[in-house]
Amino acid sequence: MAIAITPSSSTSSPSWFTPKRLLLIFCAINLLNYVDRGAIASNGVNGSGRICDASGICSGGSGIQGDFNMNNFEDGIISSAFMVGLLVASPIFASLAKSVNPFRLIGVGLSVWTFAALGCGLSFDFWSIAVCRMLVGVGEASFISLAAPFIDDNAPVAQKNAWLGLFYMCIPSGVALGYVYGGLVGDLISWRAAFFGEAILMSPFAVLGFVMKPLQLKGFSPAGSKKTLAPVEGLGDQDGVELNAKDGDSSKRHDDHLNQYARFWRDMKSLFSERVYAVNVLGYIAYNFVIGAYSYWGPKAGYNIYHLNDADMVFGVITIVCGVVGTLSGGYILDHMSATLSNAFKLLSVATFFGAIFCFAAFCFKSIYAFVPLFAIGELLVFATQGPVNYICLHCVKPSLRPLAMAMSTVSIHVFGDVPSSPLVGVIQDQINNWRVTSLMLTSVLFLASAIWFIGIFLHSVDRFNEDGEQADPIEVDSSSTRPLLEDKTLNSVQTPAEP
Repeated sequence: MAIAITPSSSTSSPSWFTPKRLLLIFCAINLLNYVDRGAIASNGVNGSGRICDASGICSGGSGIQGDFNMNNFEDGIISSAFMVGLLVASPIFASLAKSVNPFRLIGVGLSVWTFAALGCGLSFDFWSIAVCRMLVGVGEASFISLAAPFIDDNAPVAQKNAWLGLFYMCIPSGVALGYVYGGLVGDLISWRAAFFGEAILMSPFAVLGFVMKPLQLKGFSPAGSKKTLAPVEGLGDQDGVELNAKDGDSSKRHDDHLNQYARFWRDMKSLFSERVYAVNVLGYIAYNFVIGAYSYWGPKAGYNIYHLNDADMVFGVITIVCGVVGTLSGGYILDHMSATLSNAFKLLSVATFFGAIFCFAAFCFKSIYAFVPLFAIGELLVFATQGPVNYICLHCVKPSLRPLAMAMSTVSIHVFGDVPSSPLVGVIQDQINNWRVTSLMLTSVLFLASAIWFIGIFLHSVDRFNEDGEQADPIEVDSSSTRPLLEDKTLNSVQTPAEP
């Protein structure tokens, strides 16, 4: 007896989201995420600690640090607490995308983010705001893991990297806007009002994630589908066909839910056994090791080396301008070269190598007038990697693994990159007490990143964007055997929303 299996019916009407609307909305959400990062670091929100006299009586202080009487260690925890939630929740949201519509997961995550921002504004001590900051990271995790795959699905083929570049351009511009926003609102009203404003701005996007017709993500079950997946021999661990509930084996479906944890680890094994992905992430870790330390220690190094009283402003302007221009340029250049994994590795290696040369040379000069233009060119080249490095993450794995690939890339570059780099650089500086030498040692790690990405050029790579994973054409399964009788082995491509 043969069981006819039909694919889920397609949606009768297109989603309200056209590709350009999708990009615009995701850019706005990403911008808000990083406005929050900049706001909590701004003087108007973060503030300053209280001054205590010899008798232990404290007075003064402003912002979060002053109101909660936090020391610098506690203040540092507040600034980075979101990272805990982000790193823990990113792989969880990526794994849930197997069984829950990814578009709805973004709605859940943004709702958590909104309530967490409100909680920050209502917090009453160090621990309450620390917990809320962790929840901000949880909310951001769903968006970071799933937004890039949605953009990759809907972007025009010839402009995929340009669209990714626009999305990641929101990182430096968002942080810069957050500095201004936090400073103005914190000084004019209060630091609590800054968080309330963020929550108000994010709330429409959270609601949109629930009320709009969910989008389909390539490689996953159709949006709103109630059907489960049965593994099919020959299609891999994560590939399968959709069984009607009345015809499928209920015990098999139940076991599939119980084995979700095991499936997650199978996905992890499949992900990191992909050499192209592993090499790309290793290079990204070395790259982020430098960028993270630059962002934290750069102004202090500039102040000590070049005696810049306005080092914050100088480094901030260089980073903003070069971050925006460099990120956009990297995406457009790769599209112009013809976007392939090999070309992406070439661009990563070359841009990072020459960027390292210019940044290294900048710290060798004693004149600020030589440092600024050389360092600006170096950062321009270094930031050109943002589009290509994420393009490789999205295209070197099959579509069903893309959310997990983005999540684990984020986890890896933070855990092994910018999180340890700042304290390590601090230890080195304490030992040698020479910011110029310390900066040169840090910058030299960019050459390591370039070398790792150079290896990727020679790896056998296959762009797996057109491998649909779980979605298949109508097939028949012989009930006496697990081997499918394929009528057409070509997997359907996901249809992107049409322009209205």
